[in-house]
Amino acid sequence: MIIDLPSTSTSAINKAMVDLRDSGGAVALGRVLTLVVITDDAHAEDAISAANEASREHPCRVLVLARGNKRGAARLDAQIRVGGDAGASEVIVLRAYGPLVEHGETTIVSLLLPDAPIVAYWPGTAPDDLRTDPIGAIAQRRITDSAEARDPAKALDSRRTSYRAGDTDLAWTRLTNWRALLAAALDQPPYEPVTSITVAGAPDSPSTELLAAWLAAKLKAPVVRARTKRGTGVQSVRLERKSGAVELIRPEQSVATLTQPGQPDRRLSLARRLVKDCLSEELRRLDPDDVYGEVLADGLPQVNKKVMSVRDAQTAGKLSTPAAAAKRQAAAEQQSAKVSRSMKGAPPEPERSGDLTLAAPVSPTPAARKAAPRKRAVAKKATT
Repeated sequence: MIIDLPSTSTSAINKAMVDLRDSGGAVALGRVLTLVVITDDAHAEDAISAANEASREHPCRVLVLARGNKRGAARLDAQIRVGGDAGASEVIVLRAYGPLVEHGETTIVSLLLPDAPIVAYWPGTAPDDLRTDPIGAIAQRRITDSAEARDPAKALDSRRTSYRAGDTDLAWTRLTNWRALLAAALDQPPYEPVTSITVAGAPDSPSTELLAAWLAAKLKAPVVRARTKRGTGVQSVRLERKSGAVELIRPEQSVATLTQPGQPDRRLSLARRLVKDCLSEELRRLDPDDVYGEVLADGLPQVNKKVMSVRDAQTAGKLSTPAAAAKRQAAAEQQSAKVSRSMKGAPPEPERSGDLTLAAPVSPTPAARKAAPRKRAVAKKATT
């Protein structure tokens, strides 16, 4: 259900919410937080869709502050969405115009859930300094997305210089699966130190910068940043060790290949994560992300010390080409299929019951089947 309130006020919005609870059964019980989404009028629907999906895991009140044209008279248009139009939450869309655009915090303060955490989310361009932003100052968590900024590199640098506990970035959240796979690979023998790191990705991908910074901060090894075409995101990571390199390559946008010494290559699902999935992950925790803060402070300054093109990195042997990875993967799949076919043709293993081994049934030979009737006739005659 959607209720439009043109040229309204916050007191009228609160009254409408009370009427909904009294007459329509829409309740605010079970709301675990208030999610404040700060965006512009043109991108409000995309942000609402992501918040609705995230609310199915985290029931909340969603306040969408859609800033309109700053010129003209002050006006506030509101829209209340509940039921099927709001996921598992209740959505209040506030479209501010004129001088109200610069006073978003006074608009939302009377609509916040009492005694509930406040999470602020900027799906597009965020303030350079979240510490001085009025909405950021009252929020326990502040979520930005450097990938959606006009200048991702500048936005990421702003996040580093103005970081305080409670800040996070969806460019960092998109790396959860990459970090899990690389950590799992290094958690297997041989336990050798990493001597060098090469990370390949697009120059407009803040996730690539953060992945390289995380590896530099945690592994204490020099990092080479290889740049691919714009728009390709994170493409590959290579970790050099004495026994051989660990390499994770994603030439496509959904499937990656993991190469480790002494093990067959493996194909892994590594698709780009949707905004709703990243937002849901960030809402699971309201405590500060200390690892993200460490990556910004210690790892990011080490990333851009050595930069080269991906072709130069492949020529220098610091990266494998996607063609070479595909060739190795095809060989690994053929070997796996060969082993599978041989296992299907092998005789079944004997069953075990306690300490006894039960022999598997053996099919009689043609000669044994022919002699069986004669043996039964002789046995019958002997008994009579």
